[in-house]
Amino acid sequence: SGSDDSDEEDDSPIYNPKGVPLGWDGKPIPYWLFKLHGLNHFYTCEICGNESYRGRRNFEKHFTESKHTYGMRCLGIPNTRHFHGVTKIVDAQTLWRKLQRTVNKDIFDGAVEEEYEDSHGNVLSRATYEDLARQGLL
Repeated sequence: SGSDDSDEEDDSPIYNPKGVPLGWDGKPIPYWLFKLHGLNHFYTCEICGNESYRGRRNFEKHFTESKHTYGMRCLGIPNTRHFHGVTKIVDAQTLWRKLQRTVNKDIFDGAVEEEYEDSHGNVLSRATYEDLARQGLL
C-alpha cells in the first residue's frame, strides 16, 4: 500500500500560483530562474499575427523562424538582418522603402557614371565622349 501513496502524489495537481512554466520534469521551474530568463515579460510581434513570445531569448530567436519569415514575405519584404528587432508592419515597410532608396542610389549606372579617356588624356563622361566621337572631334 506504500506504492499507492506515491501514485496519489503524482496525480495530485501541482502547486503553481504564479503561473511559472513547467520544466523538463513536469514541475514549475524555480521562480528566480523564471525571473532571470525574463520569462515574466511578453513581447508581441505584429508581423507574426500579434503572436506573443515569452522572454527576450524566445523573442530574439523568432526573427529567424518560419512564421516571421512568412509574414515578411507576405509584406513583400526580404527577411534580412536589417529587420531584426522590427515588429510593427508600418515600421518594416518604412525601413524597406528607406533601404530601397539607399541601395538604388548605390547601384552603378553606366550611362551616367561611365568615364572615357580621349587620346590627349582628358577624362570625359560617356555622353560627352559619344557626342564628340559622332562629331569627329576625337
